Amino acid sequence: MTEIKIFRNQNGHIVEYEVAGHADFDDYGRDILCAAVSVLSQTTILALEKVCKISQNDIEIYLDEETGYLKASLSENLTKDQRDSADIVLSTMIVGMEDLALQYPKHINLMEKGA
Repeated sequence: MTEIKIFRNQNGHIVEYEVAGHADFDDYGRDILCAAVSVLSQTTILALEKVCKISQNDIEIYLDEETGYLKASLSENLTKDQRDSADIVLSTMIVGMEDLALQYPKHINLMEKGA
């Protein structure tokens, strides 16, 4: 099962997300759920950098493809415009993850945690 955790700060802003495990929907290389989660989580990082103009120095990323683990954390030093843009990008990722978790509850679990 893929576990997705969303972390918010005391102001409700998403400051970190974590994706762990494989969905085990199909064999390795054929698992469309793992692919969907990977696309959503990794495109979010690209969008934070390219669309929101957040420096790589302000996004801490840890990735272990073998275990299916990804963690992305945003710096607290973002400008207001970056923070607002990041909230939109991250909220969009959550919409996609929520839909996958709703459709495939035996393979994907999504939870949100506050500060």
